[in-house]
Amino acid sequence: MTSSTTLHARRRPTEGMAADVVIGHIRALVARGELSPGARLPPERELVREIGVSRTSVRAGLQALAAKGLLVTRHGAGTFIANGPPALDSEPLNFLAALHGFTRRETFEARRTLEVGVAGMAAERATGNGLAAIAEEVTGMFASIDDAHAFLLHDIKFHRAVAAACGNPILASVVDMVSGMFYEQRRRTAARGRDRRPAAEMHRQIYQAIREHDRGRAEQLMAEHLQMAEHEQESEGPEPMRSAPLRPAAAGQR
Repeated sequence: MTSSTTLHARRRPTEGMAADVVIGHIRALVARGELSPGARLPPERELVREIGVSRTSVRAGLQALAAKGLLVTRHGAGTFIANGPPALDSEPLNFLAALHGFTRRETFEARRTLEVGVAGMAAERATGNGLAAIAEEVTGMFASIDDAHAFLLHDIKFHRAVAAACGNPILASVVDMVSGMFYEQRRRTAARGRDRRPAAEMHRQIYQAIREHDRGRAEQLMAEHLQMAEHEQESEGPEPMRSAPLRPAAAGQR
């Protein structure tokens, strides 16, 4: 006879599942109008009590929403619902990636097409607030060299800050969506040992080019950075095995 303890253990969610519960809770609060753009989230301890998950799960869920551009963390002030460009949900793109088997090469090809031009626009248009947001993420990257997941989050937020500074909300929203997909792909392997300092330094140089309004150099450095990031991932080994992509049946095929 199976004990109630065993049944309870089987029902206990993993940390990943619990983080998804946190994400669903925050989205429900937004959908009901209890949280609006710019609103401050309750402290972590209150979310732990309300949702019934661990503090680690709360943090993981909040990090995932921040990577998707839905939340903004301000040191010493708390976590807020984003109040910037409209955030496009990356879940449909994640589903398409799983369905059709987007390759690493295709992902970086899309990122270069989008982000090189966006970096150039940011160099021409970035204002004080936009530059400050980019600089904050560079500082965060250097401060989290030894924390793989925090470093990845600052990396994603850096690219989103550059996109927001380009002055085109459509492009900023598309970069947000692609960044969210990239975060989901990378967070499972982020802890693999590598020296993160060169990447942090490259981001710093991109920021400096944008601050100096040097469009050509900003575009060049962004292209080099994305090429370097692609090569680093290739050196980690082959891409994870995926099931064969689903293809529509040929006409007349049953």
